[in-house]
Amino acid sequence: MAVQTYATEKDNSVSFHDPTEQEAQRFLELGTIALEAGDLEKAMEHYRKSLEVRENASAYYNLGVCQYQDQDLESAITSWKEALRLAPDSPDAHTNLASAYIMSKPSRPDLALEHLRTAASQSPDDAEIHFNLGAVLEACEELEEAIEAYKKAVQGGIERAEQNVRNCMAKIMSARLDVENQQKADAAAKDK
Repeated sequence: MAVQTYATEKDNSVSFHDPTEQEAQRFLELGTIALEAGDLEKAMEHYRKSLEVRENASAYYNLGVCQYQDQDLESAITSWKEALRLAPDSPDAHTNLASAYIMSKPSRPDLALEHLRTAASQSPDDAEIHFNLGAVLEACEELEEAIEAYKKAVQGGIERAEQNVRNCMAKIMSARLDVENQQKADAAAKDK
């Protein structure tokens, strides 16, 4: 599960009537330039300056991307939560949080599922979100729901999800055979 790339567009909540909003946007853009150049430290510095001037979801989001790339998962989670506080309808922030929760030690698939389900509901046509949701569901042995998520990924053009559907179906069949065999063994033992 890969982290969604940083937003390069202007923050939708910025009106540009206030000079502080313009200044925050300027630092946001400088951070994005630094991030694109691979300078995480400089990018984080600019995003933090943007937040000092004016709190905004894009700076928190992009700061989280930098922190994730710097393997500071705890800080990335905090930044993405702040981005969602300001812009709760961001499927990318939810998807990134899910990735960070999976990568955390210990892993938190329960929280990852919560955020992926939200992202999928906010962006129902995003096949990659459905694929990621299916992968986490499969890992959690929620195979029926995983199949549905993978099927949506296939419908969205992710062909590799077809194999995942087959794998989940095979796991379900294997589990059913195991249950049947156990029931037969229990019945045979009872008859003795």
